[in-house]
Amino acid sequence: MNEIYLASRSPRRLELLQQMGVACKTVLLREETSRSRDVDESPLASENPFIYVERMAKMKAEIGSLRAKQRALPKMPLLGADTIVVFNGTIFGKPTDPADARRMLKLLSGTTHEVLTAVAVTDGTQLLHDTCVSRVRFRDITEAEINGYINTSEPMGKAGAYAIQGLGAMFIERLEGSYSGVMGLPIFETSMLLSRFGVCVL
Repeated sequence: MNEIYLASRSPRRLELLQQMGVACKTVLLREETSRSRDVDESPLASENPFIYVERMAKMKAEIGSLRAKQRALPKMPLLGADTIVVFNGTIFGKPTDPADARRMLKLLSGTTHEVLTAVAVTDGTQLLHDTCVSRVRFRDITEAEINGYINTSEPMGKAGAYAIQGLGAMFIERLEGSYSGVMGLPIFETSMLLSRFGVCVL
């Protein structure tokens, strides 16, 4: 078996799974504001970033599995994931608007931050998870560079307001950890989890 469900709209996660030779069918979770969202991504008061990102991935996997069952889809393992940037203990998720993206990039300029990506896989009976931690060093970024980058719209929808696989790579002086983890799905940890559910990689 090399097919799974993916509870994510991220084209990067889909691309990475396909790179691993894993076929995916997307199970969309509710995100519309007109109805209640399937996943409330608000951190709890004083919640540790590691605990938060793990909780998000597990919740996405569990709710995605429930949605697949409600839709009478064939039984297959389902993967949920979540990525956050952590700077000085503060969680940076996706920017809410260009001003928020500018705030994040200014703070990250010339400093080192962590990128946490948690992955959770469930078959409806058991749920297994793992978290990848990477450290990213940004060079000093000028105000003009920040404005130019925001004008490309790339920062929107990206944790920490940048994409390592895109133009954001020009800000990265050093990476310690997993490139694919910073993209949104660590290939090593994901392949280990999927193998536990009999999913053939490659």
